Amino acid sequence: ASGRGRSPPRTRPPPRRTMVSNGSSKPGAAGEPFSYISGFGNHVETEAVAGALPVGQNSPQVPPYGLFAEQLSGTAFTVPRVSNQRTWMYRLEPAVKYGPAKLRAHPHLMSDFTAATVIPDQLRWKPIDMPSPTHAAVDWVDGLCTMCGAGGPDLKDGVAIHLYACNAPMASASRAFTDADGDLLIVPQHGALRITTELGKLRVMPGEICVVPRNIIFAVDPEDNEDPRCRGYVLETFSGAHFVPPDRGPIGANSMAETRDFLIPTAWYEDRPGEWVVTSKVLGRLFDRTKRHSPFDVVAWHGNYAPFKYDLSRFHTVNTVSVDHPDPSIFTVLTIPSSDPGVALVDFVIFPPRWMAAENTFRPPYYHRNCMSEFMGLIDGSYDAKRGFLPGGSSLHGIGTAHGPDAPTFRAASAVDTSTPTKFDAGTAFMFETRAPLKLAPFAADTEGPIFDGDYMACWDELPRASVTVHQLPNSAPKNGTE
Repeated sequence: ASGRGRSPPRTRPPPRRTMVSNGSSKPGAAGEPFSYISGFGNHVETEAVAGALPVGQNSPQVPPYGLFAEQLSGTAFTVPRVSNQRTWMYRLEPAVKYGPAKLRAHPHLMSDFTAATVIPDQLRWKPIDMPSPTHAAVDWVDGLCTMCGAGGPDLKDGVAIHLYACNAPMASASRAFTDADGDLLIVPQHGALRITTELGKLRVMPGEICVVPRNIIFAVDPEDNEDPRCRGYVLETFSGAHFVPPDRGPIGANSMAETRDFLIPTAWYEDRPGEWVVTSKVLGRLFDRTKRHSPFDVVAWHGNYAPFKYDLSRFHTVNTVSVDHPDPSIFTVLTIPSSDPGVALVDFVIFPPRWMAAENTFRPPYYHRNCMSEFMGLIDGSYDAKRGFLPGGSSLHGIGTAHGPDAPTFRAASAVDTSTPTKFDAGTAFMFETRAPLKLAPFAADTEGPIFDGDYMACWDELPRASVTVHQLPNSAPKNGTE
């Protein structure tokens, strides 16, 4: 921070103790690349250099070490305190130092769904191919491909669902990304990711998720240099609201996603000169801007607007211990509520390994027509209601589209002994469930394309048709009316 005086740090307590990736506890430091603070929605403070945070005020005349104070707002200033989100950053130079924006083409990224395709069938897609290590370099941004969506960033309402497949790093190539259109929920399916953000670093494995809120600058790198192939799913939300764990209601104070299992990165920075390209997504378009210094130069920060990760294996599953299959809402990890009470803009729901104990019950998910759209993905293994659903694959059952277990699953579940509990531990699936009627991007709507599963609808062809034989019995009649 040339040209600024070095203000001596005011007296501060020792650095906060933070949770690190191996589960031990140690003070956060610039030398520890993956250390975390546990909890959700907390106002936290973290510094990579002791004394870098000012005490008693947010924007002193000269912050410690001559750093620049910069606020990042996640909500409007006047949102009620319980919902207000913002973070104060103390960095080597302010984010205003960029070159002019230049439009960047992206053939497979989409945010305007006004003229997108509607196909009201049950739809399924095979996994997209991952570029091989010897293939031309494809980083995470260039490897994004939109599948479907609704609304748009200009309305600040709706969602977009993307896939990604990449084999090249961003940070070591001096490239970063930021999304002004919405929050991003990233679900790795193959290949661990190292995600560098302005506020710290995260290591995100398949079986974990990461949320990067709107306007935070970040870069995604494959962790494995020998086999850098990575693949996964991305949910982009255009609403001004942000993800929260769902209310538990009568379930009580425990279970589902525990607050302490969400991890926020501690401060990390680099003082690395050189030309960087920061790509911004604004109203569905990509713009490149050059910067002569790494954007990851935040030495310290405090606030409650930050990226976070969550290990899906820590989800405390709730299930019935009597009869019937509960609604999938009990498996909700994160939600963005809408203005309609009890109705989500979008839910992130998982179907993890779990015990099933319902007696005299058809245990797989029931046959269903929904007032919500259901986009599903498979992280690993298999899904208990469908054969042929592959890890990395996707399915979409739109509003009102009938769906449910395939014929082999129906036959097996109708004959199985339900007098004893069984454990499903064959895989982990997830669902993006949204109130929005999803439309298809051109890549997903291509029924002759390489990943479209044209045989999917045949999975129900062998379902038997019931035959009702009426036996006239004395004093018997169909039941009608209330009980």
